[in-house]
Amino acid sequence: MSSILMIDDDANLADLLGEYLREQGYIVHTAADGQSGLRAFFDHKPDLVLLDVTMPVKDGWETLTRIRDMSLTPVIMLTARSDENEVLRGFSLGVDDYVSKPFSFAQLGARIRAVLARGGGAGATSLAERMDWGGLEVDLASRRVKREGTLVSLTPTEFKLLIALMRHPGEVISAEDLVREVWGPQYREEIGSVRRYIWHLRQKLEVDPEKPQYIHNERGYGYRFGTE
Repeated sequence: MSSILMIDDDANLADLLGEYLREQGYIVHTAADGQSGLRAFFDHKPDLVLLDVTMPVKDGWETLTRIRDMSLTPVIMLTARSDENEVLRGFSLGVDDYVSKPFSFAQLGARIRAVLARGGGAGATSLAERMDWGGLEVDLASRRVKREGTLVSLTPTEFKLLIALMRHPGEVISAEDLVREVWGPQYREEIGSVRRYIWHLRQKLEVDPEKPQYIHNERGYGYRFGTE
């Protein structure tokens, strides 16, 4: 049974959403601000965090940064702010998904299931234990990535996207196929997510993101891992 930590200062939302998630079979913990949320994160070690942006004491950005300093636990941001800069800021800090308020509980439930599924590494267990290419080392058992021996911190979604590309070195994979494999069929309309995550992967993996060694863009077709 997966556990969820909801960090949000909206008490009414926390009560209603918490009740809904418990009915869906989740263990739910709540916190009303970032500081108490971090304490709850340490205490409960949840499988996923639902994190509001605007909160007292520590806002969502501070809380997210602290979580990412110590964990790759999936995080879904909940916010009334939906402009592109806010979304990009969230992804750059390691958010796994972004849901704008108001939202339906059913929609959020679907996104939670999708994030937990890809964070669980279901697609990696059938592969070899290690994948290596041009100084990039991926240990599938520990979900660790190293470049030239240096550990690279990836979110669960970034990790699964990298594996999806590395499984087919030299082959061009369409954005649509990547969405289906990494995010799931319910996200088929969100092709822009692939572009954002490719950008973040390049920032973390490439020595020069403008001249990528690992992840290449084949304009009009998709993305290719490797040079051959």
